[in-house]
Amino acid sequence: MSAARTLALILVLLLGLLAASRLFRHDPPAPLPSAAAAMSGASVRYVAGKADGAGLPAPDDRARRRRVLIEHLQLVDHTYCSYRAGSRYPAGSRPMAEHIDQNAPNAPVTEMHPLRLEGGGSDATVQVQTAQSRVYLAAGEAVTFSLRAVDAAGRVLPLVVTRALARGITYGATRAAPQVTLPFADDGNGADPVAGDGAFAGVLAPAQTGLAGFDGTIRTEVGFNAGGKSGAVLFDVIHTPELPAVWSGPAREAVENGALAFILKLDVRMPGRYVISGRVDDAAGRPFALLTFNDILGPGPNDVRLAVFGKLVRDREAALPLTLRDVDGYLLKENPGSATDRALLPRLEGKVLTSGAHPLSGFSDAEWQSEERSRYLAEFGKDVALARQQLAAFDPGQPLPPSECAQPGQNAPLKIGEGGAPSVK
Repeated sequence: MSAARTLALILVLLLGLLAASRLFRHDPPAPLPSAAAAMSGASVRYVAGKADGAGLPAPDDRARRRRVLIEHLQLVDHTYCSYRAGSRYPAGSRPMAEHIDQNAPNAPVTEMHPLRLEGGGSDATVQVQTAQSRVYLAAGEAVTFSLRAVDAAGRVLPLVVTRALARGITYGATRAAPQVTLPFADDGNGADPVAGDGAFAGVLAPAQTGLAGFDGTIRTEVGFNAGGKSGAVLFDVIHTPELPAVWSGPAREAVENGALAFILKLDVRMPGRYVISGRVDDAAGRPFALLTFNDILGPGPNDVRLAVFGKLVRDREAALPLTLRDVDGYLLKENPGSATDRALLPRLEGKVLTSGAHPLSGFSDAEWQSEERSRYLAEFGKDVALARQQLAAFDPGQPLPPSECAQPGQNAPLKIGEGGAPSVK
């Protein structure tokens, strides 16, 4: 066979193989939905190569979407209702139940802990009980410290105070750090109520010592020996030597604009923003409200109004008369040049004034109103209206979930328009 015939035969065979491959070729399968599409919830059901429902979501996807819309509506409705309920009283007149930690500002601070050894570590066989009468000291005020030691069974151990030193805490070399010694005794005199009970007490009165002009934290370190072991405790107080204002004249009361106002006289020496708090008990002595004054006062005589909001009195059906007690406050130093951001007022401990037995009908039942509250309620209301509109459009004819704050005696935050669609204003 010649070379030409051989070449022609090879070409024919190659052409035949190419035609056969074309004849038996299969198209690739249609791609499956992507993972991103599946994660987004846009699942598609394939029947005979076409989407089920002519592009409508599958039943499982529709239920999922409705659940999301309902949860969103419940969230924005809860936000609206929570804000509305929480802001129906002003910030300066709140139920004491919201601020129970501020109910007894003059109660002593007590602790009990294992003996802290002076060389480091602790000994749990000796428990040290400490107390201090207050943490903040205005000019002219004093604080009482006490300590005693007990064993694991609670029996009082003999205790000897070896040193007691109070000094001002400073940071760096910015100012001098004065220090004074304090006497501690268990003799039944002064700060110690009972002689020989194993509790030793001492008094720090900065105004009577070299700490009179110190502004900041004063730390008192007490070294002692209890049960044959040496230990130490630390007491910290915050002292402000300036007296920004003094209380002057008797307090009085007045029913103003449907609220009960306790009016105190304050002679201001240093003008600025004053923050003052007072506690109110009902006729049975139960804690009722925390009142706060927060405003700028000028120099000279000023009236400080601590007002019990009328709706708070009506809602809680307060047992009158009400008693104002334990008033404290401070001048806020907005640009402090010292270690503290405030100058403390002298506190008014215990009962300050008891109101008259006013009838509940004399107090307003209206909610607190302000520009800020109205603006927030309007914005939160728009969120609720839009969420209702979206749910109604998705599922026409189905009832919408009730509002969380549509309770008896209250209005629903939004009205539903014709055909179940919410009205948006």
